[in-house]
Parts: sequence; C-alpha cells; structure tokens
Amino acid sequence: MAKYTPGTPCWLDLGSPDVAASREFYGSLFGWTSEPGAEEYGGYTTFYLDGKSVGAVGGLQSPQQPAAWSTYFASDDIAATQGKVEGAGGKTMVAPMEVPPFGTMAIFFDPAGAVFGVWQAAEMPGADLMFDRAGSANWFELATRDVEASKAFYPQVLGLTTRDVEMPGASYTLLVKGETSYAGIMGMSDESYPAEIPSHWMIYFAVDDTDATVAKAQELGGSVIAGPMDMPPGRFAILRDQFGAAFSVIKPNPDFSA
Repeated sequence: MAKYTPGTPCWLDLGSPDVAASREFYGSLFGWTSEPGAEEYGGYTTFYLDGKSVGAVGGLQSPQQPAAWSTYFASDDIAATQGKVEGAGGKTMVAPMEVPPFGTMAIFFDPAGAVFGVWQAAEMPGADLMFDRAGSANWFELATRDVEASKAFYPQVLGLTTRDVEMPGASYTLLVKGETSYAGIMGMSDESYPAEIPSHWMIYFAVDDTDATVAKAQELGGSVIAGPMDMPPGRFAILRDQFGAAFSVIKPNPDFSA
C-alpha cells in the first residue's frame, strides 16, 4: 500500500445522492470494481482497479450538499494542520474526526472558498494507485478566484513550494513537494467561469483514449463541460457525471515534463 509524504494528495472520494448508481457509472467508465460499503460508515464504498484502491464514494450528508469529488492531502498531525489552516485565513468545515481503524479526516475551506480534505493515516495510508496508470487519479488542480492568496496559503498549510510555469493562454502555478509536482493552481477568469461557480479542486483521471472516454461518459448519462482538447500535458476533457459532479480525464503526453 502506498505511503504518502505529508502535504501530497493521498485520497479522493465522491459525495453522491445515489451511491449504487455512481458505482455503476464509474465502474463502467473506468473499469473500477466495488462492493456495497459497511452500514456503520453510511455505505461508504471503496473503488478498486485490479484489486487496488483508487478512491471511494459515499452518500451526501444533507439534501443541500451537491454531488462532488473531494481531494485529501496527507498529514502526520491533523490537529496541527487545522491550526495552520485557520492561522493562514482558512476555515474548518468538518473538524478532525477519527475513522477507526483507518485514520483521521478533516475538511477545510481555503481563503478563496475552495473545499479540500486532510487525512492522517492509521491503517489506511491512502489510495493504492495514484499517478501511475490509466483509471487512477493523475493530477489535482485548484481553480481559484484568488491566485495570490492560494499561492500563499497552501505552502503555509501543507509545506509545499510553488513554481510558476507558462501554459498556452495562461500562467499556471505548480505545487511542489521535494522535486515533484503533484498539483497546480490556475486562475478562474470571468469569461470561462460563471460567477456562481466557486473556487474548487478538480481531479484528473488518466485514460488511454480521451475521446472514447468522453463518448462513454455521455452514453452513461454524463455530460461534457469542455473538450476534448489538446494541451502540453496531454489531451483532456472536463466532464460531469449523471448527478453533476465534475471531474476531468486526460491521456497524458509522455513527452511532457512540468
């Protein structure tokens, strides 16, 4: 099982109004398998690819909660991380809560309003598969209405560094741990994002064929927000599942290096 360095993405899950339907959608789209989750955890269900965990799905906590994917970052001291979040201008949405015997989770808002999770591992370090094959999470991206605040916040909270790079038509900031970039920050322009869309984290899943995956998602009841289109990192598209949860897919460009 993977061991994650503090500050790096380690887990992802989907909040869904219909866990069984979401299991069927993503199982058909990415080849994931799953079994109904334990009742003591509200039916929270882990997705697997070739027997290795790639993420999870659980029910919504209230009728007002939208369907959405969440990104979790590893921490070795979640109470200290909470203090850093609040000291850097963020807010606590869900205070640190133990999920025995797996670990402890918390949910926060960054200063621009983007929601993200933090996970302190016990028996479960995080996803078995990430960044290394089709069907697993390949990249994490913050779309924010306050780039400078975000560039200050995440290094303070997660111990990351930033590096600005140029992408076609826009600047982009990499979030780096050691020598490796795991996530990025991009600004939300008024032209591309309606005012009602808040700052948010987006998960990119690697696929072998972006266009075929987009077509399959539509067959399954999903819809296209943008793409498919080509960028230096690869050919990607932004999609919604049948309940409106947004996610992206990408066929990585093997010749690209951030």
